[in-house]
Amino acid sequence: MASIGRKLVLGRLANASSSSFLRTASPTAHLLASPYLASRSLNTSSFFRFAQPANTSPSRIQQGPIKTPNPKDNALAGAASPGSAQSAPASEPAQVGGLQYADYSKGPSALDKAAQLFFFTEILRGMWIVLEQFFRPPYTIMYPFEKGPISARFRGEHALRRYPNGEERCIACKLCEAICPAQAITIESEARDDGSRKTTRYDIDMTKCIYCGFCQEACPVDAIVETSNIEYATETREELLYNKEKLLANGDRAEAEIAANLQAEHVSYSM
Repeated sequence: MASIGRKLVLGRLANASSSSFLRTASPTAHLLASPYLASRSLNTSSFFRFAQPANTSPSRIQQGPIKTPNPKDNALAGAASPGSAQSAPASEPAQVGGLQYADYSKGPSALDKAAQLFFFTEILRGMWIVLEQFFRPPYTIMYPFEKGPISARFRGEHALRRYPNGEERCIACKLCEAICPAQAITIESEARDDGSRKTTRYDIDMTKCIYCGFCQEACPVDAIVETSNIEYATETREELLYNKEKLLANGDRAEAEIAANLQAEHVSYSM
């Protein structure tokens, strides 16, 4: 009796281990282990559905074209289904699957788009503007006898300024040389008798200058400025290499205009 009971226990353990192994291996094998479940629960379609390997590789997944839901179809479907809630009006955005879609029913119709495409309405509108301007008086300015307005912040030809007593404003701090992005400024300085410094060389290569105005903004005493003069075309490159004497001459000639432009840009507070 003891041997028979031992055999029954070992047989049940073997069946349990085999069924657990089949259950772990695949759901199909677990179902096939029981003839009753295999005959009652599995048909041909379900068997092939379980038998096919799961395609979990991201490289094998093929995404089909995304179709934007039409709010009109959703409204018609909601109205056609009996017992459904009242559908939202067409002017409100449609709710599909928790997502909100814009209502495109108020846009241009197919006839409008076809008319614009086949009748070239954009080209006709452009030609009409040209025809209107054709019969208007021209806007030509008779330069150099007539000149357009120039802003006080216009950045043109460079100049070095002096104080009213004739002393040079530049203190040779070399901030303009350091901040120049084009490295167009070259400064050399020496000490005066009173201990201050003055420039012995102040050169600007106008062929390198990009007219950014950084030198004018960095100068603490408004020594280097850019005037409103735009008429300094030359025939040779050497004429665009400005030295200290050339810059001081430009400043002496346009001092009144430079002072007026700087005064116009300063913020004035009225008490």
